[in-house]
Amino acid sequence: MVDDNSPDGTAEIVKKLALTYPNLTLLARDKKMGLGTAYIYAFQKLLNTHENIRSISEMDADFSHDPKIIKNLLQEIEYFDLVIGSRYIAGGGIKNWPLFRRLLSRWGNIYAKMVTGVPIHDLTAGFKCYRANLLKKYDFDSIQSNGYAYQIEMKSVAWRLGAKIKEIPITFIERTEGKSKMSNRIIYEGIIAPWKIRKSNREYTNLK
Repeated sequence: MVDDNSPDGTAEIVKKLALTYPNLTLLARDKKMGLGTAYIYAFQKLLNTHENIRSISEMDADFSHDPKIIKNLLQEIEYFDLVIGSRYIAGGGIKNWPLFRRLLSRWGNIYAKMVTGVPIHDLTAGFKCYRANLLKKYDFDSIQSNGYAYQIEMKSVAWRLGAKIKEIPITFIERTEGKSKMSNRIIYEGIIAPWKIRKSNREYTNLK
């Protein structure tokens, strides 16, 4: 787990749990540097320290993502390079979000898909599993997005790399504790980033 010096005491809780669960590791950073850099930091640590690692899953730690679905991701990653837990395919959904947040997410995904041209229904999904061999092809230094747009960019890169991608349905449940990280800055990034990603997609296609 990556903790960006969270003020809610997450790091201390994880440290105590790690005494009982030796497979639980805390990657603590000194300051808040954003969602995207936190995931990339974890990916690089895992790839550099576990030579035979086969896949890496990512999920929210507040139980908005049901841990029981991990087994479904791991089953499908045997046949695909990237498996996405999707809210926006048949069987998927959202619970306990207000109407505004539902519309923002749904239309944001439609907008991102139209602009980038990436044929994925839930581009901002944060519950997914990568094959390690796919992540090893990424140039992490080139990932520019850091908020929720990071999720869009990572999937776009996978698509550009020719990855076999599958979406499986999940139900996202709003957290019962804590506050959402959604902000005007993140919304702004979500509007601008797809156009930058679209440009990168076109440049990559022209180079092939």
